[in-house]
Amino acid sequence: MIKRDKRAILFGFLSAVTASILTVSSLHAERVDMSRDDSAEKLEAYLKFTKIVSIIEDQYVDELNTSNIIDKALKGLLSNLDAHSSFMDAKESKELQVQTNGEFGGLGISVGMKDGALTVIAPIEGTPADKAGLKSNDIILKIDDQATIGMTIDKAVSLMRGKPGTSIELTVIRKGEMKPLVFKIVRDIIEIKSVYTKRIGDDILYLRVTSFDQKVVSSMKRAIKSHPKTKGIVLDLRNNPGGLLNQAIGVVDMFIDEGIIVSQKGRVASENIVYNARKRGSDTKTPLVVLVNDGSASASEIVSGSLQDHKRAIIIGTKTFGKGSVQVVMPVGNGESLRLTIARYYLPSGRTIQAVGVNPDIEVAYGEIKRVEDSITIKEKELQKHLENELKKVDGVKSSRENSADKELIDEEKIYKDSQLKSGVDILKALMINNKYR
Repeated sequence: MIKRDKRAILFGFLSAVTASILTVSSLHAERVDMSRDDSAEKLEAYLKFTKIVSIIEDQYVDELNTSNIIDKALKGLLSNLDAHSSFMDAKESKELQVQTNGEFGGLGISVGMKDGALTVIAPIEGTPADKAGLKSNDIILKIDDQATIGMTIDKAVSLMRGKPGTSIELTVIRKGEMKPLVFKIVRDIIEIKSVYTKRIGDDILYLRVTSFDQKVVSSMKRAIKSHPKTKGIVLDLRNNPGGLLNQAIGVVDMFIDEGIIVSQKGRVASENIVYNARKRGSDTKTPLVVLVNDGSASASEIVSGSLQDHKRAIIIGTKTFGKGSVQVVMPVGNGESLRLTIARYYLPSGRTIQAVGVNPDIEVAYGEIKRVEDSITIKEKELQKHLENELKKVDGVKSSRENSADKELIDEEKIYKDSQLKSGVDILKALMINNKYR
């Protein structure tokens, strides 16, 4: 009964559309050719869709009602617009709300569609996905036994979420590997710490931002304030999949005092927005280096690209992911919703991020830098320090103050294990020297 009523409504709607088209055409005789062509094309498309719905309803091997068919059609329509638009039923809409609350049972992984394949944007630092060894640009081939070919992002995310303590198996394809890799991961509650603070020497502040949640700007300001001796900053946005736009704007606004930070442009005039910097409290002097890679996406690309356009920071690393579009979630009734791409982001220079990404000023691949040490010549001071350290190991004694200092300090050994960080520190030191003699 529901089937026939819905179809009758659909045909009734099309009849009304037809009648209105004929009325409009008669009232606007001078524009009849153009409007008739346009309206006839729309009417033909609607009728084709209705005809196919009717055929499926009557002849498909499994019984489907009109609602089922329309839902499936909407899912197909939205997923074919772009990789980020989707139609969500009541269950999927509820899961999206859970996702935005910041705490859920899952893997700690950000995914997106790249060239039609479900691709890892970045594992979030310290989460099960990160600990298991998943990397940016891994292509997820299977989730447990389900192939991801043709699967929507929302469906994939839904499958990867679950009760903490339950396990899931991901089969991935990784560049450079001869065969697919299989990762068995145990889900956990994902609580994200967005900003990590460390020191490099006495005067370089290292800020690692893992995602742009609502506390990023306040956390960064607090970290900078608590390190008054800072003469240079390394902002690490590697494997940061993005987050809140206002936080990305706020971070850029901390370092520039005028001009456009980012703009968004769409078909609807109300979606054309320009975000400008404010003069209040901006630090335009402290040398700044930003680290990025192919796991840096969305908000990370806005920050790095905007600072690059303003010539406020040197960007180091590899090309970013290329996700620069704006989505809104629109409720459509009965708990269902529509996630639709309505605009694209543009950097101050006018360039787009979408599918292009941000190219670093200095391209540096990630890796370890090998050092050749002189095993014969050891300075007296180095020998004394070495012996003191060995004595502490024997005695098993180390003060809590030393432990605390070690946790916040990135020593030379750690820097040499990260070629991108090493390049960033070297360039930052040169900028600091230049800044000193200005």
